[in-house]
Amino acid sequence: MGKPLRIGMIGYGFMGKAHSNAWRKVAHFFPELAHRPVLQVLCARDAVKARAFAEVWGYPEVETDWRRLVTREDVDAVDICVPNHLHKEIALAAAAAGKMILCEKPLALDVAEGEAMVAAAERAGVPTMVWYNYRRVPAVTLARQLIDEGRIGRPFHYRAQFLQDWTMAEDVPQGGAALWRLDVKSAGSGVTGDLLAHCIDSAMWLNGPITRVCADTETFITQRLHQETGRVEPVGIDDACIFMCRFANGSMGTFESTRYARGHKALKTLELNGSDGSLRFNLHEPEYLDFFEYKARETGQKTPSHTTGWRRIHVTNGEHPYMAHWWVPGLVIGYEHSFVHAVADFLKGLESGVPAQPDFKDALRTQKVCEAVLHSAQSGGWIETGLAGPA
Repeated sequence: MGKPLRIGMIGYGFMGKAHSNAWRKVAHFFPELAHRPVLQVLCARDAVKARAFAEVWGYPEVETDWRRLVTREDVDAVDICVPNHLHKEIALAAAAAGKMILCEKPLALDVAEGEAMVAAAERAGVPTMVWYNYRRVPAVTLARQLIDEGRIGRPFHYRAQFLQDWTMAEDVPQGGAALWRLDVKSAGSGVTGDLLAHCIDSAMWLNGPITRVCADTETFITQRLHQETGRVEPVGIDDACIFMCRFANGSMGTFESTRYARGHKALKTLELNGSDGSLRFNLHEPEYLDFFEYKARETGQKTPSHTTGWRRIHVTNGEHPYMAHWWVPGLVIGYEHSFVHAVADFLKGLESGVPAQPDFKDALRTQKVCEAVLHSAQSGGWIETGLAGPA
């Protein structure tokens, strides 16, 4: 059955569901893992709602103070699913208690907080992971495989989008349990930390470090009712962000994110163009990876002109990343499975001693790019990220 790994979950919102589902499912589909997750205790401030969530998902115990949870002897790993401004304090306490730590993205409110979290985890010697789950969509993981195989050649361009439309109405308030992402004190930023952070993580995993950025942001609705104070207050987050960048490998990048793209709920795309080929992914069709082969790696020869063109790979075969653990070829998996893959990789890292990525240190690199983007938008010029060398 495997060695139990007892999970203490802090938070019961959208991510609490996604993570709880992943912890519960992973042993069924990755039975070879040496560790078996056990949902041990759920923590949230609202005891009634916490107990209701715990009953649905199978947590036998509930806490209302995270400080008690992180010191419990029957908790091995702390899973942080709370607003961004709480990440640092919880992570530092969990590290001091010797717990493994898994934290929702972005790592922290800013780089300084992220650096403190990295230092605490390294002092304690505890495994960490940040839930940048889109790396683990099989088609995106296959993209990384094709890049590592040299099928793209020298990279020239990387472009990414993450478009939504859910905050366009002026009467949408800020703050509170459901809308803390619109409150700068809780979130730290808007689409930059919430959406573009995913795009940046994927980009640097696929194409290496981003070394400098030039950005512009916009807040379209500058005042909203705050649900906790009951007052109309200034909006401090960015509703939209566009930035150009340069990668350490010499390629150029463009990134765009907004919550004001009418008709888009979660349009996350990426494209990489190189000397020998191109790759393209769209989260609305996550079972596909589009691949353009200009020169075949096996022969070194240009693809014949009469057969050249984009090909669509249906990423459902057993030889594709993660797919041997699921269904027969042709049957697709979805968003929730990327979290199962994250858990599986984290548990494999415990077995092998090679930490699953991104850990706190790797996620700090994304935090540095996000912070540089926001500084660039304020200054109106290019900003160095401080990153260089291999990813």
